[in-house]
Amino acid sequence: MKFHVVTLFPEMFRSVLSGSILGRASDAGHLSVDFVNPRDFALDTHRTVDAPPYGGGPGMVLMVPPLSKAVDSIRNQYPKGEPPPTVLMTPQGVPFNQSDASHLATYDALTLVCGHYEGVDERFVEHCVDFEISVGDFIMTGGEIPAMAVIDAVARLVPRVLGDDQSAEIESFSQGNRGLLDAAVYTKPFEFQGWRVPEVLVSGDHAAINQYRRSSSARKTLERRPDLMEGWSNQRIPDQP
Repeated sequence: MKFHVVTLFPEMFRSVLSGSILGRASDAGHLSVDFVNPRDFALDTHRTVDAPPYGGGPGMVLMVPPLSKAVDSIRNQYPKGEPPPTVLMTPQGVPFNQSDASHLATYDALTLVCGHYEGVDERFVEHCVDFEISVGDFIMTGGEIPAMAVIDAVARLVPRVLGDDQSAEIESFSQGNRGLLDAAVYTKPFEFQGWRVPEVLVSGDHAAINQYRRSSSARKTLERRPDLMEGWSNQRIPDQP
């Protein structure tokens, strides 16, 4: 899968994309990321990309021409009528969730636009953007870190990026986990400072283990994210064995 990132600060991505799972996926050819800087499409010698907002107010707004030309430079790499979707990272976007990550992972390529300063000219949003995404109800200095989060969430759903493709099917929010939080997990040692692993997990009884994990998942979700339990009101939480 290919990600095109429109950003004024491509250097921010280097360590994130070169390490861990994303780095290995890139080395293996399962993932690629390139960067387009709107300053390269500025209309003046000072490479200006922002200006004060019409009507007054604080801050600076990213202008249409550099952003539009940056996105066009990406779209021109693809057959006419088949450009990758353009996604704007903005606090005004739809809250990003696992379902969105799964949907975006179905594309072969995506263009992620990182907003900055006070925002972007609305004409760019209206005419050049397919999806607006927010990673939470808070404000950051730019869309670079949210774009990194989207790349990470989407890329790990691409086949062969994870060591075991089934890993993504049973995690929190996934359909394989019924959209709920993941069950509690444990590993060695069996006992530490008197804290013991639940006996059922070492019992070898796979039916009992599955029942325990379903119960743990449902209880954790009810305690921490009851909003995810909608539609479960008439379903009984499995008893823990």
